[in-house]
Amino acid sequence: MEAALSSATVPSLDRTDFLKLQNGSDIRGVAVSGVEGEPISLPEPVTEAIAAAFGQWLIHKKKAESRKLRVSVGHDSRISAQTLLEAVSRGLGVSGLDVVQFGLASTPAMFNSTLTEDESFLCPADGAIMITASHLPYNRNGFKFFTSDGGLGKVDIKDILERAADIYKNFSDERLRKSQGENSSIKKVDYMAVYTDGLVKAVRRAAGDLEKPLEGFHIVVDAGNGAGGFFAAKVLEPLGAITSGSQFLEPDGMFPNHIPNPEDKSAMEAITKAVLDNKADLGIIFDTDVDRSAAVDSTGREFNRNRLIALLSAIVLEEHPGTTIVTDSVTSDGLTLFIEKKLGGKHLRFKRGYKNVIDEAIRLNSTGEETHLAIETSGHGALKENHWLDDGAYLMVKILNKLASARAAGKGTGSKVLTDLVDGLEEPKVALELRLKIDKNHPDLGGKDFREYGEKVLQHVSNSIETNPDLKTAPVNFEGIRVSGFGGWFLLRLSLHDPVLPLNIEAQSEDDAVKLGLVVASAVKHFNALDTSALSKLTHSS
Repeated sequence: MEAALSSATVPSLDRTDFLKLQNGSDIRGVAVSGVEGEPISLPEPVTEAIAAAFGQWLIHKKKAESRKLRVSVGHDSRISAQTLLEAVSRGLGVSGLDVVQFGLASTPAMFNSTLTEDESFLCPADGAIMITASHLPYNRNGFKFFTSDGGLGKVDIKDILERAADIYKNFSDERLRKSQGENSSIKKVDYMAVYTDGLVKAVRRAAGDLEKPLEGFHIVVDAGNGAGGFFAAKVLEPLGAITSGSQFLEPDGMFPNHIPNPEDKSAMEAITKAVLDNKADLGIIFDTDVDRSAAVDSTGREFNRNRLIALLSAIVLEEHPGTTIVTDSVTSDGLTLFIEKKLGGKHLRFKRGYKNVIDEAIRLNSTGEETHLAIETSGHGALKENHWLDDGAYLMVKILNKLASARAAGKGTGSKVLTDLVDGLEEPKVALELRLKIDKNHPDLGGKDFREYGEKVLQHVSNSIETNPDLKTAPVNFEGIRVSGFGGWFLLRLSLHDPVLPLNIEAQSEDDAVKLGLVVASAVKHFNALDTSALSKLTHSS
């Protein structure tokens, strides 16, 4: 299927339209028509303007007026990828930058290209752009930007979009665009060969430089038809692993089998079935652009969310005893006990958003508090040893390292080595996330921003908790309100981007989950702009 992008007309857009494309530290939009009610917001001219703006921003950042900068560009398997790749390349040319096209690539590889020093692969790149919209539907696409300092943050993205809006206004002069790009080059390299070679070497090193440390291990990969298919043939097989039974390795931007998302139930069911059907030792699953991952052991037990964090914490704390693990806000109380009591580490539960978690880990290190792992329940995880890059493939390499080194030391084979590492992790019987939506047009908001209304809800819930002897507010909390009671806990917070208050509940029984739900329902019942239907469904289920 060809991407149905239209560049015939250049719509009139202002700064507000461009800023709507910001999604935290990413840019996201609709790149393909075909979904009712979702008009294209990322056509070629807009893409060109954004790329040109990144070029401008990079020249300013690098103070590089005197030398030619080069930017690497890669993409995942989306159907709009090639069209946007060409538009990005043109836009970078407008700003006078050289372009190095990687083709199908992973997000972590794009950042890596700013660190690699190998002129034969035109590296290091001064900046990198990944064309991706992670696990979103086929019609979406977007951009992630990197320099050697890491991924760009929210402030930088806003700056780039404001620059893009200004550039876009002047883009009607075709001759200007052509003349400004005349001195720029576009070259193609197979950078994924460099990136995968680095992953292979990391596993070999961990196993005492054995050539095939995974020989005899049967490991199946599910790439969800995203960009992660390389992991089977380019990483596992050179290490000696058997990969038969791996599935959905072919890139297909329509994602015909399941959403490429390690948090998606059907995706995890698919990799679990593949492990059991093939009697494999381990299953590995990636999201579309390979910056998130999860695993499944030989019995079909999933290593995702809290369990994946527990596993990686166990591995990291063996290497760096007593150090701090930074996670997002929705991790379980059981995980805190496991990290602190069983593993002897320290757990800092921070905010949602992988960039928030990584930045906090970097900040802690700068203050002298040693931390080596920053990880979200979503499967975004970053290690200090890997330049604080959230790399789903590298997280799986850490797990493979454990398998390989354990066998090399005669400490057992198969994924039981991994399963034993999370022994003692207390897990809830019930774990829910409900989404309480705020009606932005409700009269109760008085035309004000939904965030202000959301903060009022949180404050009211907080006040109501103080008078309840059965409940205890978390003494250290960076986001929303977290409350323990009835043998479980709940966290009510305001979404980073949307008019929604997500409510996470964990409990040891359905009845206890309902009790926690009733606490919130009672506290928010007079907030008429809040859609509490999901909460009502829970509290009336008992």
